Amino acid sequence: MQIAIVLYPRITALDAVGPYEILQRVPNAELVFVGERRGEVRSDTGLLGLTVDRTLDEVTSPDVVLVPGGSGGFELPEGGALHTWLRAVDETSTWTASVCTGALILAAAGLLKGRRAATHWLAVEELEARGVTHVPERFVRDGKYMTSAGVSAGIDMALALAEQLSGPLTAKMIQLATEYDPHPPFDAGSPQTAPRRVRELLWARRETVMRS
Repeated sequence: MQIAIVLYPRITALDAVGPYEILQRVPNAELVFVGERRGEVRSDTGLLGLTVDRTLDEVTSPDVVLVPGGSGGFELPEGGALHTWLRAVDETSTWTASVCTGALILAAAGLLKGRRAATHWLAVEELEARGVTHVPERFVRDGKYMTSAGVSAGIDMALALAEQLSGPLTAKMIQLATEYDPHPPFDAGSPQTAPRRVRELLWARRETVMRS
């Protein structure tokens, strides 16, 4: 079973690495980092490098495709190589997934039109502008498409995906192995629970947060 995680310049590192840490523990899974060119891509902070192991042309029929988000996703050309590849591999994939603003990339490829999906709460307008119904949940399943809210929510989605791939017992073992039992010091991790002032300040910095 091949699981392809897409990489591109200025990706959000945890969007890719969080699900990787979960899914690489699924039995019989072969994880590959795929992109337009082999070699290193830098994260959206510029501080962390991730390595593309195989080009798009070398990965033609993955069982699972996962597209992380990141500011670089806004710079991908419409109808470019990645969108073309996503449409092609989606024809045979068992699951097609995204984390955070990766949903915008799937939507730009035409894969989410008329569907329900999650994304980062700051990107809801862009998602809905592409004919997608936003659902404010940590992750959303619509058919074979599984999408998550922002950044850390990709771990939740990856565990749900692990359950689909290998059953609930395996998924729970992976959760325990990674000690994924979050107890954050603040209840400000979603727009529904964050204080109004926090939401307003982040919204005011929306362009900077999403695209820098």
